[in-house]
Amino acid sequence: MKVVILAGGKGTRISEESRLRPKPMVEIGGKPILWHIMRQYAAYGFYEFIICCGYKGHMIKEYFVNYYQNNSQLEISLKNQCVQVLRGNSEPWKVTMVDTGLETLTAGRILKIRNYIGDEPFFLTYGDGVSDVDINKLLAFHKQQGKTVTISTTQPEGRFGALRLDETGQEVLGFKEKARTDQAWVNIGFMVMESSVFSYLGDGNTMLEAAPFEQLAADGQMAAYKHMGFWSPMDNIHDREYLEKLWNSGNAPWKV
Repeated sequence: MKVVILAGGKGTRISEESRLRPKPMVEIGGKPILWHIMRQYAAYGFYEFIICCGYKGHMIKEYFVNYYQNNSQLEISLKNQCVQVLRGNSEPWKVTMVDTGLETLTAGRILKIRNYIGDEPFFLTYGDGVSDVDINKLLAFHKQQGKTVTISTTQPEGRFGALRLDETGQEVLGFKEKARTDQAWVNIGFMVMESSVFSYLGDGNTMLEAAPFEQLAADGQMAAYKHMGFWSPMDNIHDREYLEKLWNSGNAPWKV
């Protein structure tokens, strides 16, 4: 199965980084978050990737074009203009990078890679979040449910404490740490889709998470795989620093 990664957005909420490079190329532990995501799928034996490029997509292309040399030990003779690879280090990945437009919405990006998918089911995820989702269990769940789309869902860790107020709302009676079970369920990506999903995308001029998902849910064609392990998006610079700290600690939950 192929893994489709949405990597074309402008990443305006992390502009400190995205003004220089596309958000999926922002680094965690010296590697783009895109690489971390791909490594997770590869750990489960899925090596074919389709990357939906957009904003500064040339930087994603350059990264993979130069991947082998940049991750190998080289000997260079400047006089003879000769490069010799002393020890190569690469991944067994097949990476297809498709220009899906600068302003294209997510449904449209998926439509533009339809010819690379064919009639097979595929994985879909966002290029800006990491998790320790068990990909094999996710796929098995999708097959068992028999729906067009399965999304991975979780209840995020509570980031803010909640106040307990009196009936007037003017007096604080106490504080409560916002537990994970108090959170709403959210879509964390790591989705599985049948090729029939393309019939829900219309002309592509909408966000995937809007009309297409709403219609899939209304038709009873969307399943939710509950994940109670680790997940973190990289929406802003504080998220990046949090992920970097986890990686440097040696205890990054998504590390494989």
